[in-house]
Amino acid sequence: MGQTNQDNRIIIFDTTLRDGEQSPGASMNKAEKLRIATQLEKLGVDVIEAGFPAASDDDFLAVKTIAETLKDTQVAALCRTAESDINRGWEAIKNAAHPRIHTFLATSDLHMEYKLKMNQEQVIEQTIKSVRQAASFTDNVEFSAEDGSRSDPDFLCKVFEAAIDAGATTINLPDTVGYAIPAEFSELVTYVMKNTPNMDKAIFSVHCHNDLGLATSNTLSAIAAGARQVEVTINGIGERAGNTSLEEIVMTLATRPNFFPQTCAIDTTKLYPASRLVSMITGIIVQPNRAIVGANAFAHEAGIHQDGILKNPMTYEIMKPETIGLSKNNLVLGKHSGKHALKNHVEEMGYTLSDEELKVVFEKFKRLADKKKTIMDEDIEALVNEGVLRSSDVFSLEYINVVCGNTIYPTASIEININNRPVKGATDGNGPIDAVFNAISNITGTKSELLRFSINALTSGTDAQGEVTVRLQEDGIIALGRGADPDIITASALAYINGLNRLEYLKENPVIKVESI
Repeated sequence: MGQTNQDNRIIIFDTTLRDGEQSPGASMNKAEKLRIATQLEKLGVDVIEAGFPAASDDDFLAVKTIAETLKDTQVAALCRTAESDINRGWEAIKNAAHPRIHTFLATSDLHMEYKLKMNQEQVIEQTIKSVRQAASFTDNVEFSAEDGSRSDPDFLCKVFEAAIDAGATTINLPDTVGYAIPAEFSELVTYVMKNTPNMDKAIFSVHCHNDLGLATSNTLSAIAAGARQVEVTINGIGERAGNTSLEEIVMTLATRPNFFPQTCAIDTTKLYPASRLVSMITGIIVQPNRAIVGANAFAHEAGIHQDGILKNPMTYEIMKPETIGLSKNNLVLGKHSGKHALKNHVEEMGYTLSDEELKVVFEKFKRLADKKKTIMDEDIEALVNEGVLRSSDVFSLEYINVVCGNTIYPTASIEININNRPVKGATDGNGPIDAVFNAISNITGTKSELLRFSINALTSGTDAQGEVTVRLQEDGIIALGRGADPDIITASALAYINGLNRLEYLKENPVIKVESI
């Protein structure tokens, strides 16, 4: 499983479901993780890090379900170098078509002294013990040196040599805190690959964080230096400032083959659908000016740019929108469209729905079509999110009525189903949305704090659906909520209720934060 200088195939290792989930408020339930994992397999990802099975029973079940469902993609379980972690990890993935155990241990002087309370010899000993245990289960074992970019290069070589001898087939060098500079990181990768005697027996991988905004640059510099696996996430989500963005790496390789002759197995036409799916499920909005998948990535407002684009798109576009799965003509459906047309278009967008799920989405589609003359892709995505991707709800909105104006004190009357039991209430507020949120809070008996509220239009036009995102906090637990509707007040109510449902889920299934690479 080693690599050579002639091997130009880049292995795409996606950790959206593990490192990406550690974004504040981005926790996902089992069904949501499976939905993303299925989409990642369609995308062509080589390895999916499905989670941290030892973190919680819920995470264990999610990893196990994904491992037993996917047919082509390798499924990795992250484990600390502890016997119980590795046993738990293997139990979760043992029925996978292609299982991988991924274990890690810190190697920097800072981490060894203050976190591990271990010296170099003890770290090497622990590495050997854990990798051997993992290798007793599978010949697909990855070892990561946490905080590798701040570790002594010669010690890294010793640790990696020991790990490979013990059975590791992939060696990963993480920039755990996003500290590295591209030239420095390239030099480190080159040195370690050259000075680890048995490196030809393993794949060299990198995992970069974005604290200085250099994750993609560092990863590309590592590829140029010889790394052949990259650890990435959709939309670059992850702890703190996030991780290396999958779509940025893939499209750089596709767009600049003169600098990067390396290739990967990603179907780029599925990048945009994957980005939207992750955004909808996690509630983390893709910023408009984000590279590749942002709303402005292919927008041209300046007159001179528009003139050039009309004459030849390559004047100002280095990629075609269709290359990433973004259709220029997504005006597709209206009120007379049938279920079969909706099914076909939803599948073209990258979603596979069961008959029951399609029925739910179609009913919502017909109701929306009565309000909007034409339905856009973004509208359909919102319907799929609302009808299919939501977690099992404790609270659901039945009706909402708001009275407001510059001469009337805003008041909201709402009915909410709480575990299928209808409860009504009415409350005032400083404005219509404040009144709605107060009413929901009173009816549900929740005490969450609203940390953030944002709204944007899904499409153009005065009849566009408003998309609202909220960030809620209760007893130290943070959750994101999202809702869409042509009426922005209704969208706000849906977002708030979605956030409350996620809080309820997290109360029942707390996410245990563990150290991360």
